[in-house]
Amino acid sequence: MFLGLKSSSISSFFLLTYSILLIPIMCYFAMNEMSYLIEWNIINLSSCNISFCIILDMISLSFSNVVCLISGCVMMFSSSYMSHDPFLKRFVWLVMFFVLSMNLLVFIPSLPSLLLGWDGLGIVSFALVIYYQNMKSLGAGMLTILANRIGDVMILISIGILVLQGHWIINLMWDFHLSMYVVLTITIAAMTKSAQIPFSAWLPAAMAAPTPVSALVHSSTLVTAGVFLLIRFYPFLSQSNLFQPMLLFISVLTLLLAGIGANYENDLKKIIALSTLSQLGVMMMSLGMGMMYLSLFHLYTHALFKALLFLCAGMIIHNSSNYQDIRAMGLISKQAPLTVACLNIANLSLCGAPFLSGFYSKDLILETSLVSSTNMLMVLLIFLATGMTAAYSLRLSFCSLWSNMKNNSLHMKIEKDVYVNWATTILALAAIIAGSLLQSTFLNFSPQPFILPLFHKMLTIMVILSGLFISLILWDEDFTKKKMNKIKFFLTTMWFLAPISAQPLTKLSMLVGTNIMKSVDQGWLEIMGGQGSFKMMSIMFNNNQKFQTKSFNFFILTMISSLLLIFILTQ
Repeated sequence: MFLGLKSSSISSFFLLTYSILLIPIMCYFAMNEMSYLIEWNIINLSSCNISFCIILDMISLSFSNVVCLISGCVMMFSSSYMSHDPFLKRFVWLVMFFVLSMNLLVFIPSLPSLLLGWDGLGIVSFALVIYYQNMKSLGAGMLTILANRIGDVMILISIGILVLQGHWIINLMWDFHLSMYVVLTITIAAMTKSAQIPFSAWLPAAMAAPTPVSALVHSSTLVTAGVFLLIRFYPFLSQSNLFQPMLLFISVLTLLLAGIGANYENDLKKIIALSTLSQLGVMMMSLGMGMMYLSLFHLYTHALFKALLFLCAGMIIHNSSNYQDIRAMGLISKQAPLTVACLNIANLSLCGAPFLSGFYSKDLILETSLVSSTNMLMVLLIFLATGMTAAYSLRLSFCSLWSNMKNNSLHMKIEKDVYVNWATTILALAAIIAGSLLQSTFLNFSPQPFILPLFHKMLTIMVILSGLFISLILWDEDFTKKKMNKIKFFLTTMWFLAPISAQPLTKLSMLVGTNIMKSVDQGWLEIMGGQGSFKMMSIMFNNNQKFQTKSFNFFILTMISSLLLIFILTQ
């Protein structure tokens, strides 16, 4: 049966089968509110106990289910999208290692063992970002892995501090005198993986990876690993008074940064990457307001429609002769109707249009923010960023789908491919119905029921419509007349985060490294070590040799003169 299929199709079949089989188990665990902690004792020497833990509960099973569903659809899409690639098997192995790392992260509640998944994600994502092996991909890959290494170091520091507790199981943590440092290290680790300010620059840069990788890694799963870590640690982290206000402030800033940047960006994949950054801000913001299950709910719905958005973007790039600039696209709705229909479903779900999956989670987060005891400025910024989401979604559709044709008239009819159609259709169905299905699972996402006045209830829809209206007025089809000014440059470079994260930090580290190498490695270490010892010994040996040569000459001269004296005296 499998002999004629590609490796990507076989892996897709297994992932989707696993995902379907996991659904009844997940529902059973959710309905009975069950949680199993399985501990395998590897070695027990004196007081040293090394064990391996696995946790089975509704959160881990549902996250694994969503990851494998999206991975299966992405691998199915790759069968067509990556068909020209001579190294397809290598790509499939990398993606499967990524899925394995993600599942390890999800099912392991012990911090040292969790590093298997956490570090695996970083290494595999680096390998996938540099997949096309050019200088741009290498630069993006280095920025990605160096930003993520900060998070890895923070996890290692937290493991060191948690030695005081005598165990590292996330679910069984309690308050102790150094718990503030653990809260700080875990939060920074989550911020690096989920690309919050000031670590936001790596996420748009990582778009150098192939589009299926962007759909899987940088939209739905890898970037949500930080949010997932905070959800796992939330009962412990929420004991700190500073955790929630700090997270809320950072996430709202990230939300605003990404929303403004996406309205000025022209690269199709980077617009979607910035929208991912914006939704990560929404998840972090809901955690900052104490809505743990609601954040997880939005994580799932967002993963489904964002993966769909990326797959549709990959189709559009294929149809546009591999151009990613939205200024060189147009009239794609006539060329690829199914792709455009799926893209519009994903875009509407992203905006929070009623009765699509994004509506159930995003609308509830915004409504809860209205009744929670939060700063009024924060709530205003949240709603402003929501309006911007609608604005850049409409701008994207205007430029690429409905505007006049600006691209090459020769285009691929890739929609005839059954792999692509099935992948986009499955995710489109998930983007439509997943919200209402998951809402019945997350019945306890709100701490208490609340009643809103009609104006507050309609505020989200009004903000979305006003965002669409403003972008309709401000959007101009003629891009050529617009010149880059200082304000626009500030907004397009993510408030200078992109250039600051790349060149200055690299230059600073290289200068510091060069100076240290010259002064220490090639300087004092050489003087005190090999070269210095060699020089000193050479001088000593030379002096000794000269002394001995002179002494020998003096000795010979003394002997000759003595012999002469004896000879004269005996005559």
